[in-house]
Amino acid sequence: MTKITLKGNQIKTIGKLPKIGKKAPKFKLTKVDLSTAKLKDFKGKKVLINITPSIDTGICANSLRKFNESAAGMDNTVVLHVSKDLPFAHSRFCAAEGIENVITLSDFITKKFGRRYGVTIKTGPMKGLLSRAVVIVDENGVVTYTEQVPEIAQEPDYEAALEALK
Repeated sequence: MTKITLKGNQIKTIGKLPKIGKKAPKFKLTKVDLSTAKLKDFKGKKVLINITPSIDTGICANSLRKFNESAAGMDNTVVLHVSKDLPFAHSRFCAAEGIENVITLSDFITKKFGRRYGVTIKTGPMKGLLSRAVVIVDENGVVTYTEQVPEIAQEPDYEAALEALK
């Protein structure tokens, strides 16, 4: 369990982020076309996983825009955005914002991603949603960087994440 805050009030996640140097947990998530995406689909590429509570909040939207602009153009790199939002919300948001370089994925069906990555919020008003975090996986499926953002109303450390991709 990890302790984080929401506007200064303590809340907890179900676990901890995957350990650096270990294989990233497998996942099955839903794409905007309702097909399934698995971690193994991205083997051979660096994968930046931007995890957020909801695409319909300002900070979550900012992180999606920032990684769309910065990381998606990096060599041999794919950027995934994961939340529990419905794929229809992801599709609407990306179309309205012109987001074309990020693959948005939903954990609304199995809810296993949140448990496996330790990011499901366990307490507080956002219980059941995913916490704000960044996980980077290398070409071999090994975790090379993690950030559990300590305050949900705070943006991730973009510079550190982008540096870890180099």
